[in-house]
Amino acid sequence: MNIPGFEDFDERDFDVDGIRIHARVSRDDTLPPLLLLHGFPQSHVNWHRLAARLAKRHHVVCPDLRGYGDSSKPAGTADHANYSKRAMAADLVGVMRALGHARFGVVGHDRGGRVAHRLALDHPEAVARLCVIDIAPTLTMYDRTDFAFAQAYWHWFFLTQPAPLPETMLGSDTPRLLRTFLGGWGGGGLSHYLPETLAEYERTWATPEGLHASCEDYRASAGIDLVHDRTSDAAGAKVRCPMLVLWGERGVVGRLFDPIADWEAKCEATVSGKALPAGHFIPEEVPELVLRELEPFLAA
Repeated sequence: MNIPGFEDFDERDFDVDGIRIHARVSRDDTLPPLLLLHGFPQSHVNWHRLAARLAKRHHVVCPDLRGYGDSSKPAGTADHANYSKRAMAADLVGVMRALGHARFGVVGHDRGGRVAHRLALDHPEAVARLCVIDIAPTLTMYDRTDFAFAQAYWHWFFLTQPAPLPETMLGSDTPRLLRTFLGGWGGGGLSHYLPETLAEYERTWATPEGLHASCEDYRASAGIDLVHDRTSDAAGAKVRCPMLVLWGERGVVGRLFDPIADWEAKCEATVSGKALPAGHFIPEEVPELVLRELEPFLAA
């Protein structure tokens, strides 16, 4: 499907150790590289309002994470390791190396932010600057879980249930549930989505493979990702590059967590950021405000 905002991008598929990663890639590869990572239940098209403008100064790469969009959606393993953020991060390092980029900026929203965090820990030499949007660290959020958080982020605990329970329930009315997710978490409904992007999210998520893959993503976060995070913490591993943290005023993260302080605890470089007048799906809700914060950070 043709998505407004990607007219000057090429669609490409990359084979990374047997996993197909689908991406849209801007055409001027002489510019500084920038990797944009989407969240649940979306795909790379959530960057459609930002990608072209960022491509004026960057070689922009917008992949579908493993399990999302048109990337591979393998069946989950018993320990969910093939949907760990470590595995997803390795996919993306492979994509960027295939494009000739050894070091690059990374921006991640939602699940993409969690992949970006792990990428910066596992491949510190590859990440020049890191921006995460509307997340606190995964381990921090689980360790501080209380009634308010569990009620607000109920899907974290529903999607992690053993297969095939959540997959079956999601499949009973996937289009309505998709719109419930996209319109929720302080987002104020669906008015900021284009019909084309809604159709694209439904096309790629509302399949048995897509539903299973997104559940596996969350199962990994509640299990093996926490093991990896605790191991990193015990070893004193922290993000080495400067970080920008953005979150929505109407969302959950800024209300129940302290994004700057929480990320400062995970980063040895400077952490800056602010709340934006939005809910959770910030790249589509307030793209101009994201760009206003992102461009000077990436240029510094």
